[in-house]
Amino acid sequence: MVEYNLKTRVVGVDISVDCTTFAIVDVRGNIIAEDSFATTDYPDVNKYITALSEGIVTLVEENGGYETIRSIGISAPSASCISGCIENAANLPWKGIVPLAAMLRDRIGLAVGLANDAHIAALGEYAYGSAHGMTNFIVVHLGSGLGSCFFSNGNEHKGFSGYAGELGHTCVEPGGRECGCGKHGCLEAYTAAKGVIKTAREILEESDKPSLMRDIQDLSPKKITECCEKGDELAIEVFRRVGQKLGIGLANYASLINPEAIILTGGISRAGKWLMDPAYEAFEENVFTNLRGKVKLLLSKLEERERDTLGASALAWEVPEYSLFK
Repeated sequence: MVEYNLKTRVVGVDISVDCTTFAIVDVRGNIIAEDSFATTDYPDVNKYITALSEGIVTLVEENGGYETIRSIGISAPSASCISGCIENAANLPWKGIVPLAAMLRDRIGLAVGLANDAHIAALGEYAYGSAHGMTNFIVVHLGSGLGSCFFSNGNEHKGFSGYAGELGHTCVEPGGRECGCGKHGCLEAYTAAKGVIKTAREILEESDKPSLMRDIQDLSPKKITECCEKGDELAIEVFRRVGQKLGIGLANYASLINPEAIILTGGISRAGKWLMDPAYEAFEENVFTNLRGKVKLLLSKLEERERDTLGASALAWEVPEYSLFK
């Protein structure tokens, strides 16, 4: 069979807790056009799918038309690349099992691939970022939740049902804080955004030392980082404790996987040295002896939205082609 109409573009979609971004991406990784809307505006998933499909259709029609688009790739929290569903997402408004890939395919008529946001971040880092050229590495995303994905011999490990790498829901404190997943003591409950803020409030309650954080009504990891930059001792202590928990979790992970590097992404990672220094210290203290000094801890250098959109587009190229418009 001779094919003359080779499709040279895909659509990458990044679904985060606050915002949904979608873009047309060509075979070289160039973003041709992009748009976004607030995820929180659509607590009803059916209305969300309508908004997403209409947004994609409009963007595609304004930039070359359907005949140029091969497929769609989607990044989402708690998504399974095996089932094509978002399953029991702790931080999204849609509860239970949502067959999002099938829903969008039925609306748009193109092949749709769906994967966990941490897996997509790893694809983006592998294709365009800090993991380029590596074959054995871990990507850990620290944001509203904590997700991860690891590559072994150049291939991402998905697991039996697509949930390999759920580092955030490993227990680091038996009987500890309640996590969004319903369990207690998960690493995510200490190192994701809500966990960082909770640690800050605990430190403020247990100490009467002065702190810039006391004057901030809406504490956030970003604002705590800004306090660190100004020399605030209690703010620095926040990330010391968070980094210690993170370092232990990463050490356990690395001892099992033996990666070349662990790449940290997401908003919490922007705390930089305030997080990374105590994390690395705890990592080196707890990692398997033969790995000490041999695993690099890196911060992603890619802009988050761009990386995740590009990662979703990389997934789209892997999806078997399908179209109602052939």
